[in-house]
Amino acid sequence: MSEAPSSPSAAMRPVPLFSPGRVATIASGTVTQLIRMKTFYFLLAFALVVVAAGNFNLPATPAQELSMIKKVSFGTMDLFAWLFAIVATALLIPRDQEDRTLYTILSKPVRRVEYLLGKLGGVLVVVGVSLVAMYAICATMIGVRESLFVAAEVEAMQADGRYSEEDIAGQVGLIRQQGLRPELAIAVLAFFLKAAVVAAVTIFLSTFASSSLFTIIVSILVFLVGHAHTMASSFWLHESGNSAFVRMLVKVVKILIPDFQLFAFSEGVVLGEAVVWPLVWQMGGLTLAYLAVFLLLSLLVFVDKEF
Repeated sequence: MSEAPSSPSAAMRPVPLFSPGRVATIASGTVTQLIRMKTFYFLLAFALVVVAAGNFNLPATPAQELSMIKKVSFGTMDLFAWLFAIVATALLIPRDQEDRTLYTILSKPVRRVEYLLGKLGGVLVVVGVSLVAMYAICATMIGVRESLFVAAEVEAMQADGRYSEEDIAGQVGLIRQQGLRPELAIAVLAFFLKAAVVAAVTIFLSTFASSSLFTIIVSILVFLVGHAHTMASSFWLHESGNSAFVRMLVKVVKILIPDFQLFAFSEGVVLGEAVVWPLVWQMGGLTLAYLAVFLLLSLLVFVDKEF
């Protein structure tokens, strides 16, 4: 007995305006696409940098040596995160156009906003996994070196005989302050949020750019200019006598070119300073605002493209 034909009402069921499932499917495909592009190879380069930094023999105290290891490791982590976000995002839409994948996706009941969200989400998943892996490598190196430094310092001070228990505890505290602390995860979060904003800017540029190379170059320039916001804004306001027009212009520029100095407090966290939680919440809120603005701009450009 043959199966009954599908219901006409089911075939004509309206497509929902937005589907998280379709976004997740596109994000999953983006992750697979980036893995096939062998993007995780940079983790090997990061591991080599961390191992090299951990094996430097510098004429410094244990605390200073741990501080140097953290500076190199977390600085490299930050560099890889935002640079990967730019390069990976810049390649996605042009690669889909070349492979005709974009036309296949958009010929189905997939909204363009879902496509953009899926692509951005896939990049952020890969960036997040990469940062977790890099942090694990870095934390292992710092933890091992911290344990060795503490043991060697305690042994040397006890053998000397001139130091009290308070002196030994104070020296160990200095080493541990520059060692593996839970607050370092906040610095990694700052790197991820910075990479998210960079990826949103890049996906906006890639919606109208003529080539991936142009997108990468402009995205890097925007990133560099975004680090000079504070200095440039102060200069403009001072030269204009703090005029209302310049103040408004500065606000517009800060919307179109994100102020990446918002994430700079992570440098202090890496060096052992306390976490200022209001700055963390401000960073998170402004990151969401930047993502919303650049996704909206991307959609306004992308909906008018002929595919």
